[in-house]
Amino acid sequence: MRNIVAVAILVSILLLSGCMDKSGPRAQEIRISGSTTVMPLIELCAEVFNVANETYRVSVTGGGSGVGINDLGEGRSSLAMTSREVKQDEKQKFESPGRRFREIPVGYDGIVVVVSSKVYESGVTAINMEQLRAIYSGQIRNWKELGGSDRGIFAISRKSGSGTRDNFNEMVMGKKEAETPGAEQEAGDSSEVKTALVGGDNGIGYVGFSYVTDGSIRPLALEGTVPTIDTLRSGKYPLARKLFLCSLGNPSPGAQAFIDFVIGPEGQKIALENGFIPL
Repeated sequence: MRNIVAVAILVSILLLSGCMDKSGPRAQEIRISGSTTVMPLIELCAEVFNVANETYRVSVTGGGSGVGINDLGEGRSSLAMTSREVKQDEKQKFESPGRRFREIPVGYDGIVVVVSSKVYESGVTAINMEQLRAIYSGQIRNWKELGGSDRGIFAISRKSGSGTRDNFNEMVMGKKEAETPGAEQEAGDSSEVKTALVGGDNGIGYVGFSYVTDGSIRPLALEGTVPTIDTLRSGKYPLARKLFLCSLGNPSPGAQAFIDFVIGPEGQKIALENGFIPL
């Protein structure tokens, strides 16, 4: 009996002193999912935020704007990353009188029309909206029609659910639901588009601005305007757009703390240093 009492007293002392768990309280996880265009910025911000903050820990996954909004609506994520505004059918599915989507701009981006180096070096350095529409509708199928080599065009689009695809279709093809029969491949994200272009010699596709900064793929001037930070921020480049973090209702304290970090001086500095256009 004395031994049992002694052990009980020792356990009580250890619990009170905190010696049995030196790890401290577990950080609250803030899950964020969605647009692969926004993801590189949010991942970089999360790395810095997590080092400096012991109360909250941010985890980030992709999947596309539509996936992020569904994850948010169904409670799997605290915030959604989107490269487009929330659609009306998404609002009808998830909103209630007391819970509305909130779209918080975190930066600017552009949908940049890009080609492989060989296409660019053959003389195709610019394109207009009519030509771009003709490529993706299947009316132009050879680079010689645009002043390049006599070589077939391998056009790459994005898969359904991508905010980049929705924006491209709306701004170039005329509506979000437009078909693109001229596309030979549908890529899951901008990285996949980039990989396909680097590995080929006749491709064209579209990616977020941050994916063209290393020079491995070549951006085309569109309607006479080269995509740069200045032309995107000013709206002169035709395919400029805003990037968002979305909440459903008021963000949790942790989600709000991260939003404040991203749109604050440190987060916006990270955006500028990594190919995104700050607010």
